Amino acid sequence: MPQMQTYHGKCHCGAVRFSVETDFASLGDCNCSRCRRLGWIMQSVPADRFALQTGEENLSLYHFNSEKIDHLFCKSCGIQSFARGTDGQGNELVMVNVNCLDDAPPVDRSTIKHWDGANF
Repeated sequence: MPQMQTYHGKCHCGAVRFSVETDFASLGDCNCSRCRRLGWIMQSVPADRFALQTGEENLSLYHFNSEKIDHLFCKSCGIQSFARGTDGQGNELVMVNVNCLDDAPPVDRSTIKHWDGANF
């Protein structure tokens, strides 16, 4: 199993910066109308393993469909580097866009879980 470590990420312009502790054990993508257009590779982590370092004031909120996920994107560059939500048991999660991490290892898309969000 991959080792847990801290990674750093940001939006395109750098106004929103964060760190996340993960082992990349549950990478996924989704085919819903939003994720498909964004090209996300997601890694969900418990909220206490995510730290927003700068840019809270530069985040804009977007809800769609069930409005249960807080899709947050940078007001300056438009990049969504993470989203907030809960799992089925009500635990707070952060879904990190792995493509926004500065120091993440390369991802082989053929090895990740595919979520059928289009038919959810």
